[in-house]
Amino acid sequence: MIDITNVEQAKMLIKAEKEKPIIVQAQNNEFNRKILEYGKFQILISPEAIKGQRTLRTIESGLNHVLAEIATKNKIAIGIDLEELRNLGKEEKAKRLERIRQNLNICRKAKTKVILLNYKDKRDAFAFLLSLGASTKQAKEALDF
Repeated sequence: MIDITNVEQAKMLIKAEKEKPIIVQAQNNEFNRKILEYGKFQILISPEAIKGQRTLRTIESGLNHVLAEIATKNKIAIGIDLEELRNLGKEEKAKRLERIRQNLNICRKAKTKVILLNYKDKRDAFAFLLSLGASTKQAKEALDF
């Protein structure tokens, strides 16, 4: 997994990577946009807003329809890492689940593929995605990677 904040260094690491799928950890909005436009990797893990960014009605998820459409065009999936979710406290986990819910909705509208990573049981993972508002098609595709 590529977890670096510099776009140019991330591009060089993507070019040098031999194993598939190539996974990139999302950073800030500018990084996410540039790396999605570059493409040439398979999964962008959990775009999330910078701490403190909020709108009046909802928590910013870090993913918007523009980024989702770029991801769809470049055949990049948005990844949700359950291992990260397991290690959070109650309040932070609730905020993260709300962001995941928003991302699922945005991805469904833009027809962006979603991938669920580090799940233990396929049936539980499927039910988890459905409970967050994923369509059955979206939940099935998220588990078949």
